[in-house]
Amino acid sequence: MKKIIAACMFVALSGPAFAQAQQPPQSAPSVAPQAGKYPGSYVMPAGTMLVVTASQEISSKHIEVGQQHRFQVVNDVVEGGKVVIPRGSPITATVSWKTGRAVGGKSGKFELTFDSVSVRGRPYGLTGQHRQEGRGNSVGALLGSMVISGRSAVMLPGQLVNVFTSEPVLFW
Repeated sequence: MKKIIAACMFVALSGPAFAQAQQPPQSAPSVAPQAGKYPGSYVMPAGTMLVVTASQEISSKHIEVGQQHRFQVVNDVVEGGKVVIPRGSPITATVSWKTGRAVGGKSGKFELTFDSVSVRGRPYGLTGQHRQEGRGNSVGALLGSMVISGRSAVMLPGQLVNVFTSEPVLFW
């Protein structure tokens, strides 16, 4: 008898929890873009990843901090079935840090900070950095040579970098 009462109490107490567990799962939130403030417009959210590449070779031998360099978007960025940022859209990056190659096998290095992407003539902010390092010269480092130096850091077109939008992008 005690077992039957205990079983009834268990069912009575766990009834609401059991009923919730039997409900079908909620559908995932819609990934369709939200409407913008203009009729027929949508917004691609901030934090969307773009794959970019340099438009020309960048070398630690020939750059200075503060210099701007051009990049371009590698693939169309699609949101809600529409191309928001077309392939080839120009991107601006600024050299934020640089060291030249040095004696003793130390390699050159530089860091780029991505500033903006131009979409249909309007700039949108980006966030992201990329550090490029040249290969060191381990023989020179081992020997402590004052003649042998490391290699310059070089970034070639075709080398891919991921950056992210820092603000929503409006599209139609």
